[in-house]
Amino acid sequence: MKDEVLIQSDPRAGRTGLPAWSYFNPELLEEEKEHLFRRHWQLVCHVNDVPEPGDYMTAEFVGERALVVRGKDGNVRAFHNLCRHRGSRVLAEEKGQCKNAIICPFHGWVYNLDGTLRGAARPETLPDLDPVEWGLKPVEMDIWQGFVFVRFKPGPQPPVSEIMARFDEEVAPYGLDTILPDGAGIALTEIEANWKCVRDVDNEGYHVPLAHPGLHDLFGSNYADESFSEGVARSYGGFRGGDGRLWSVRKYKSLLPQTDMPDGVAETTWLYLALFPNLVFGVYPDSVIFYHEFPVENGRTIQRSACYKRPGEDRLMRAARYLSGRIDRITSKEDEQLIEWCWEAAFSSAYDGVILSDLENGVRSYHDELRKIFPVLDHDEPEPGQLKARNAELLAQLDKT
Repeated sequence: MKDEVLIQSDPRAGRTGLPAWSYFNPELLEEEKEHLFRRHWQLVCHVNDVPEPGDYMTAEFVGERALVVRGKDGNVRAFHNLCRHRGSRVLAEEKGQCKNAIICPFHGWVYNLDGTLRGAARPETLPDLDPVEWGLKPVEMDIWQGFVFVRFKPGPQPPVSEIMARFDEEVAPYGLDTILPDGAGIALTEIEANWKCVRDVDNEGYHVPLAHPGLHDLFGSNYADESFSEGVARSYGGFRGGDGRLWSVRKYKSLLPQTDMPDGVAETTWLYLALFPNLVFGVYPDSVIFYHEFPVENGRTIQRSACYKRPGEDRLMRAARYLSGRIDRITSKEDEQLIEWCWEAAFSSAYDGVILSDLENGVRSYHDELRKIFPVLDHDEPEPGQLKARNAELLAQLDKT
């Protein structure tokens, strides 16, 4: 009875974060790669990144390689970037154009833009190969508002277009399906921390007033995070009144009223939409961005990001997009330091967990989503070699309740 009273009176009850071991346990990281990244939807590009037949984009996630290409029939398709001969990547560049076919650079096997095998080099040395059976292996694909998603293995989520449907009406005025790449391409940033540290920082705005002067100048107290529900979350920042203290914020706020904004676009709000486990869209009056991160190893994470502009962007809108991008770039650099500090905390002998504020509901609900897949996170670190089995045991127990 005494222990029960102590637990109920613990101010951290219901407010604890993930255990320290979860940030550096190598077995958990491999399970996360399998169950979070290979079996959940991952964003590759926008359909307007591949506007013409033969245009392609590639991406690499946790050892998987995806290829998105537009066919001669105008359809966008997704494949494993994997030659059926020896497993070489058939396209080595991140972005490019195949005029009529995809040619593997290793031995010259040729694939049509619809993925079927056109022909193998030195076919007389091989058995007859069915062009469909020996074509590029397709990857499960879905498109939401023009953004192309893939899923490497079957997973628990419905199509991403169904998951994100709750936001369709809100984003309709922004014309996400018509936006265009800004010309800078995909940016890759390496962060020296466990990937979950990125989510822990990004899923709350409690730190904005002190850690992000630019964002605080833009939003003031008008920022709020909503909890994760059914795999998605929403955050928004309404612009504070006044001109702004920082020149970039002041100039940005003065430019927007002069631009030709589509009807229904919120000229004084930045909207953030998050898709579990690792993707965030930023929907701004002047542009749309995305960023998501992928673990390489504990202590090494790659963040992938891009920006899209509005069709028909004029000089004023381009200047506004530059300024919002500047605010974002500075904020990202500030976050990188916070992320690395969160990472190093897990190794301290004084670290015994966290206590989360009501303003950190985004973090709390995100951790709850992780615990649904990994109930082992609510327990002591398993002995080496036992994590997978222990987690499976706990999942089976939950299924019975």
